[in-house]
Parts: sequence; structure tokens; C-alpha cells
Amino acid sequence: MLIVTQLRLRPFFGAGKTLDMRHPLVAGNWKMNGNRESIVALIASLLETRCEAEVAIFPPYVYIPLVAASVEGSGISVGAQNVSEYQSGAFTGEVASGMLRELGCRYVIVGHSERRSRYGESNQQVAEKFYAAQQDGLIPVLCVGETLEQRERGEALSVIAAQIDAVIDRCSLDAVCEAVIAYEPIWAIGTGKTASAKQAQAVHQEIRQQLGDSGAKTRILYGGSVKAANAAELFSQPDVDGALVGGASLDAEEFSEICKRA
Repeated sequence: MLIVTQLRLRPFFGAGKTLDMRHPLVAGNWKMNGNRESIVALIASLLETRCEAEVAIFPPYVYIPLVAASVEGSGISVGAQNVSEYQSGAFTGEVASGMLRELGCRYVIVGHSERRSRYGESNQQVAEKFYAAQQDGLIPVLCVGETLEQRERGEALSVIAAQIDAVIDRCSLDAVCEAVIAYEPIWAIGTGKTASAKQAQAVHQEIRQQLGDSGAKTRILYGGSVKAANAAELFSQPDVDGALVGGASLDAEEFSEICKRA
């Protein structure tokens, strides 16, 4: 049985960089990695981290109960990496948002580039997943981003705008502004390449402008080979409110250092 040590993360009520509602968020997407032994060790280490940011971790479905129980009362939030657009029914292998909520999830990722590219999720399907998640009280983390080819053709901003517009059309502008958006340039995910802080800021600023006045409260994260070495520069940008961290979130020391820089 896992014995949880006392968390030393600071509570989630401090002021953000420009607006109280935009408190930094660092989210760790574990993808399809880990086992019980490695997760117990990783959580134990994270519980010793001291930082100003809100921290959320997204384990594989089967480990959500273990992680939720391990971090209960600590201030660390738990999320799922995907969700069905359906509430119930004959959908073998799918998991509904209400089920995730019952397991203790606060967040859920929708529209991750791997789901879009590997499993063919369209903007419209992502919008339906976003809607289902919000209906059951989860906070969607809406992932948007462009391929290298789209960026080189000058289409990055239009691609991202279309991804966001699909959700606005289904759920409303206010619904999107109440969620979290994660900009993840596909060419920088798991490649070791990272958008420069200036590039990330430019896209984040465009996203916030697309959302209008209500977007002032929306947390926009950067995702794409985030490491402790580049986190501080990324987080110093006025429209970068944290990070969606992939591989580095599996390394307790590295992920803790990223959290401390937010």
C-alpha cells in the first residue's frame, strides 16, 4: 500500500502573472507509460516538491484510481488523457466523462495531436468531447497546434483558429474561455525541438486575441519538448501560463524543476 507523505506544494490560490484567475498550471501527460512501481516512486517524489504553480498529472486510465488516492488532499490535480464524446452506450473500450469524474479527475485532455493524427479525430469530434467533459464538470484541456508543413506554408494561425472555432461553435465562446488551451506545435512534440519563447508567445497572443475580452482569464499552456532548461524563458512570456509536459513529466527531478520555474 502506498503511504503518502505530506505535500509541500503551496495551495492553489496565489495570484497569476497578470490576472488572479490565470494562476500558472503545469500539467504532466504521462501518455502510455509507467507501471505501479514507477508511479508510486514518481508520486512520492512529486509530493516533496515546493512550487507556486498548480500541478496536474495525467496518468493512463488504469492508474487513475491509484494516482487519485495517492495525491488526495495534496493540492495536485488529476486528469485523464482522453474521453469519449458519448455519455453511455455500446462503445466498447471508451470511457465517459462522468466515469472520470467519479474517479477523482478534475481535468481531461481533448484534441491532443496524437489523437488527431493517429486516430483521426476531427475538429468536430474534439468539440463533442469538449462538450461532454464540461457537461460532467470536468475542465477540458483543449490541445491545438500545427504541423511543420502547415507552419512552413504560413497556415499555422489559420489551422489553430479553425480548431478553436469548432469548439466555440459547439460549446460557446464562454465555455472555451473557462477551459484550458494548450498550444502544442506538432513539430516540437517528442522531437527535442522547441518553439522559441518568441514563437510561443506570438501564437499564444493570437489565441488570446481570438477569444476576445473573455480570453483574459483563460490559461494557455505551451506543450512541445518542455524541459527545465527552457521552462523559465517560456514561462516569462506574458501569454504563456504554464506547460503541458510530455516525456519530462516522467522524470521526477526534471518535472519538479519545471514546476518550480512556473
